[in-house]
Amino acid sequence: QVQLVESGGGLVQAGGSLRLSCAASGRTFSSYAMGWFRQAPGKEREVVARINWSGGSTYYAGNVKGRFSISRDNAKNTVYLQMNSLKPEDTAVYYCAGNQLISTLGSAGTYWGQGTQVTVSS
Repeated sequence: QVQLVESGGGLVQAGGSLRLSCAASGRTFSSYAMGWFRQAPGKEREVVARINWSGGSTYYAGNVKGRFSISRDNAKNTVYLQMNSLKPEDTAVYYCAGNQLISTLGSAGTYWGQGTQVTVSS
């Protein structure tokens, strides 16, 4: 069982930056693939970025590549999402997610946080 708690969301102007954090409970965090997803009003949840258990492999959605950076600190049981050059279209609720298998991150067997709101004003 893994519990995830996000923090760091808020209101920021376009072009600004935010860093989201996701603190995980459970001693198996270091073996889990982790990711960030987001859901904007009226839209489906989409993957933003994911990272494998060691941090050696990452993936970014095309619309955030070059602006966002995912990282993890297994000693602190925490995963981060650094978001730079934010745009109004990045406005959404951001969710932290964890799964033992990176191939099923976001689907079967995924643990989810409660979400944190990110609002980017123009």
